[in-house]
Amino acid sequence: MSAVRGRTSGPVDVLTFGETMLAAQLPGSLAVGAQARTTVAGAESNVAIGVARLGHRAAWAGLVGDDEPGRLVLRTLRGEGVDIARAATHPTAPTGAMLRERRVADLVRVHYWRSGSAASLLTPADIEPALGDGARVLHLTGITCALGAGPLEAVRVAAAHAHARGWTVALDVNHRQRLWTAEEAGRALRPLLPHVIALIASDDELPVVTGAFTDSPGGEARAVDALLEAGVREVVVKRGGEGAAFRDRQGVRHSVPALRVPVRDTVGAGDAFCAGYLSGLVDGLPPAGRLARANTLGAFAVASDGDWEGLPRRDELGLLAAAPGTAIR
Repeated sequence: MSAVRGRTSGPVDVLTFGETMLAAQLPGSLAVGAQARTTVAGAESNVAIGVARLGHRAAWAGLVGDDEPGRLVLRTLRGEGVDIARAATHPTAPTGAMLRERRVADLVRVHYWRSGSAASLLTPADIEPALGDGARVLHLTGITCALGAGPLEAVRVAAAHAHARGWTVALDVNHRQRLWTAEEAGRALRPLLPHVIALIASDDELPVVTGAFTDSPGGEARAVDALLEAGVREVVVKRGGEGAAFRDRQGVRHSVPALRVPVRDTVGAGDAFCAGYLSGLVDGLPPAGRLARANTLGAFAVASDGDWEGLPRRDELGLLAAAPGTAIR
């Protein structure tokens, strides 16, 4: 492997790693030859960009191919202010790719080319330099765990390293059925729970990490109880258009409604939510403030095209309070 550039200086606010891919976004069906817009996308780098836009120091320590898509990934992240000092390139494996087509109305279909990609070959050794630099928050996702044995082991090593040093470990379950089954995901993710400070999951992802069904009366509460008993300190449940909820081991509870915005593109909304929540953690906001910022970033994401392109900078956090159709002059 080859590093992208020299050693970073000092701990970052948020460290993350995973697969960032070449992304082709189509306004219609590929089968009829819709023209594509090329960009990059990946759950962890989406979060890193969202955090960096809010003025925090975010680092992404993933692995890309030594190819044009890999160079696009690195250039994009660097341009968005994400620290890529510990990112690296693989000499032979390619950068992964995804294609997102708007099939009909607001229904989006996503296709992936990940098998044998550089990121699927990630090992603990690849992230050791970034872990050595230090961070306040380590952000992990279930997607990285699903890429292969090496990435899963890297996540396990990173979680243990961060926990032992008192960092805040945040895990976004982010279950992808095309990568693995719920049962496989649960077996891989449950051993991480004692290291996790903040677990973030959509309401339908809670069974993945608990094995408890949440569609029965009281099911969600029992699932959250199980996570807190397993060692997680706080659980954040994303409920899409219904908002989000928070509960911790001290019994503190908060819920906030979703912001009402015109929906253009829901892909990336969960990553935006995570970025807002982590930003609130870094800023020392109370739970209600963290949820509010997370919901704000999620609303920016669904009201904009692209996974991360519409995410706000800090001085734009209040924009959604303006009346629809407002021209800010």
